[in-house]
Amino acid sequence: MENAELIVLLNKELTIDIAEKISYAELHAQLSAYINQLIKNDFDKLIVYLYRIDVNEQKLKSLLQQNPNEDAGKIIATLIIERQQQKIKSRQQFSQREGYFDEEEKW
Repeated sequence: MENAELIVLLNKELTIDIAEKISYAELHAQLSAYINQLIKNDFDKLIVYLYRIDVNEQKLKSLLQQNPNEDAGKIIATLIIERQQQKIKSRQQFSQREGYFDEEEKW
């Protein structure tokens, strides 16, 4: 999957400004740093973002408990990226299905 679409979505959802032409590793590092900044300075904002993006709360809690020595920002960034990739994939699948209907069958 191309990073550009993912980065556009992340920039929009998180109101941040990540350059569109970076590697996945750079994206993950920048997002992790941003998440860690939110953990320290604006935890409520992070919670709002997690709900808006629809990160699975149980999965997040479980991963944080299972990896107590891991950087929480990295874990959260991974879950955010995974969720955004799922959304992109769903949109692509849905847009492909739209072509199967006649104009008369569409609402």
